[in-house]
Amino acid sequence: MSSGAACAGNQKEEALADSVRSALARAIQDNRPPKPTFRDEQARARYQQWFETVSARLKRRLPDEQTRTEFLESAWYEATRAGLDPGLVLGLIQVESAYRKYAVSMVGARGYMQVMPFWTGIIGDSNRRALFDMQTNLRYGCSILRMYIDMEGGSLYLALGRYNGSRGRPEYPNAVLAAWKNWELKPQAMAPTVVASR
Repeated sequence: MSSGAACAGNQKEEALADSVRSALARAIQDNRPPKPTFRDEQARARYQQWFETVSARLKRRLPDEQTRTEFLESAWYEATRAGLDPGLVLGLIQVESAYRKYAVSMVGARGYMQVMPFWTGIIGDSNRRALFDMQTNLRYGCSILRMYIDMEGGSLYLALGRYNGSRGRPEYPNAVLAAWKNWELKPQAMAPTVVASR
């Protein structure tokens, strides 16, 4: 296991309404491997274009092809499932952990998306070690970011600050938004007909 310090901030434990807590718990429960489905061949082709383009860009950071393929399939699935742009999630991961699966921040945030362990007790099964599992980490991170976007009335800037524990300060949201540009594709490459389902 290779670990390294990450630069994540300190996510705050939120006072959540029971309905929000239940919705988050449901969102992270189903841990079957992601299986993307598409409405039509056009949507499948757009996904394939996204996958090939992003895989080539990510090769330096994740050189093993099988690891990279599983990572991108899971990242796309979990992002899409949470209603997030997969490029945004990849940008956040770049800033949070530099694509290190076993990254641990000074405040204890873990994995690719630097999820704080307290979340496993609030919405999971209290298995903190599971945050080093790729799909589990991506599912928690995407679900939590989606919740913060909803809490902030759609403001991505404020949601990113809340995700990092630095709400109101510009450094982190600006870093993620800049990193997102590295992973964005032209609009036709990620049209809304692409859906994730089980």
